[in-house]
Amino acid sequence: MTVGEIMSKDAVCVKEDEFITHARQLMRDHFLKGLPVVDESNRVIGILSDQDILNITSTKSNVTVGGYARQCPTITPDMDVLDAASLLLDAKQHRVPVVTSTSDRTLVGILSDVDILKKVHPTKKSPKTAGNIMVTGVLTCYPEESVAKVWSNMLEWDYTGIPVVSHTNEAMGMVTRRDIIKAGYARVGLGETHDTRSGEASKVEKIMSTPAYTITEDTPIRKVMEMIFHYDIGRLTVVNNKKVVGIVDRSDLLHAFMVGTGQE
Repeated sequence: MTVGEIMSKDAVCVKEDEFITHARQLMRDHFLKGLPVVDESNRVIGILSDQDILNITSTKSNVTVGGYARQCPTITPDMDVLDAASLLLDAKQHRVPVVTSTSDRTLVGILSDVDILKKVHPTKKSPKTAGNIMVTGVLTCYPEESVAKVWSNMLEWDYTGIPVVSHTNEAMGMVTRRDIIKAGYARVGLGETHDTRSGEASKVEKIMSTPAYTITEDTPIRKVMEMIFHYDIGRLTVVNNKKVVGIVDRSDLLHAFMVGTGQE
C-alpha cells in the first residue's frame, strides 16, 4: 500500500510570510496538530506544530510563520506506507506533508498517524495488550493548577497531553495542546496565559477534556484502537483500580504495529 492511496489530498496549509496568529486560528478552526508551511509556489519548506505555537514567546503580533517552520521528512505519494510510518515515528510528528517527489517539493497532500493506523492491522508478532506498550511514570496535573503552569510543563516535557487527576491519583480527564489552543490561551506571548474575564478561567478544570477515557493494562490493542478512533482522541489513560498507571497514545500504537511487521 502506498501513501498516495491513504493520504488526504486537500491539505490545509499556511504560507511562510503569514502571521502566527493566522496559523493559530487555522489550527483552532480545523482541530489540527500541524500545518505544512509553503512558499509562494506551494513548495513545502517545513511544518508548524501545535508545540511550536505554544512555544512562541515573542510579544509582537506581527510574527510570521517562516522562522518557526521545522524540518519534516520527505514523504511522497509512491512511498510505501510502512516506510512513511517509520519516518513519522523518527521525526516524532503526528502529521506530515506529502510532496510530489524528492526533487519537487510541491504540496500534494497530508499524511497522519491516524491515516496509517486505520489501514494497518496487528500481526501475530504485535504486542497484545495496552500493558505491553503503555508509557509508565506519566506526569499528571490537578484540576486546580493553572493553565500557564501546565503549558510550561508541556513544553518542558514535550507532552501532547497530560492526564488530570484527583489528589488520590484517580483519573478525571485530560488536558491537551489542542485544549489550550482551542480555549484561546495560546497567545503570541507567554505572558498572556491568563483570561481577563475571571481568575478562575485560567485553571485546568476550565479547559480540560472530560470524561476521562480509560483502559486497563489487559485491554486488547484492537480495543485501544477502536476507542481512539471512536472518541477521536490522541491518547488513553491506563488505570488500575481507578489509579493512573500509564498512558497509550497513537505513536505507541503505531510503533507496536511496526514491531509486529518487523519494521522496527
